[in-house]
Amino acid sequence: MTTRTAVPIRARSRLILALAALVGLSAFVWPLFVEPGAALDNASQGPLVFALLLPVAIVIVITQLTSGSISPKALAMLGVVSALGTLTRPLGAGTAGIELVFFLLIIGGRVFGPGFGFLLGNTTLLVSALVTGGVGPWLPYQMLAAGFVSLGAALLPKLTGWAEIALLSLWCFVSAFAYGWLMDLAFWPFALGTGTDASYLAGAPLLENLRRFVVFNVATSMGWNLTRAIVNVVAIALLGPAMLRILRRASRRAHFTD
Repeated sequence: MTTRTAVPIRARSRLILALAALVGLSAFVWPLFVEPGAALDNASQGPLVFALLLPVAIVIVITQLTSGSISPKALAMLGVVSALGTLTRPLGAGTAGIELVFFLLIIGGRVFGPGFGFLLGNTTLLVSALVTGGVGPWLPYQMLAAGFVSLGAALLPKLTGWAEIALLSLWCFVSAFAYGWLMDLAFWPFALGTGTDASYLAGAPLLENLRRFVVFNVATSMGWNLTRAIVNVVAIALLGPAMLRILRRASRRAHFTD
């Protein structure tokens, strides 16, 4: 079976995706590398810089991926899968980490390819935020992280049967924690004051702030991350084989796959 991705990624698109990943990672981890007296040492400047950069980076990548390379069938499929993700998100609304949307992001990215996966993560998180009233300064961070979760599933080694389900489950478990850690990093420096052992300390050594972040994460978010991982791994194990068959059949009919 020869696979053609629903959204082809050209060499220029790969470069822009890599740059967006670098900008996104910097947006999450910059507080760990602030030095006393540096320009971003002021808590009001760091979020502002990346609040402006992240949406621009996302728009540039989406424009590059869709410019002349996305077919009407791929666009329609993107709308359908994004709508399914939007419908599943309010089911748990993030309560105790129940976020089934990651199941669809991973399955969709796996079937339709990395370009489609990146678009799927961004559009699903954007539309579901509009529907659930979850729009805020955190949304670009969520969109970018979700885009790379779905893209990552497409880049995993090619396997079949239960070996593929096991691989997707492993990626789901790892990415569920990675997503939670990155989102915590995005607001942790501003979530607490300076008087606790879990507080961000601007200009502190990297290992010291990492230790403080681990304390913060364990105390506030570890349960949510674990629940997110378990719920979506179970969904992939139970529903993944059927969803892969259904979406791959749709891919063949849309001529994404020979």
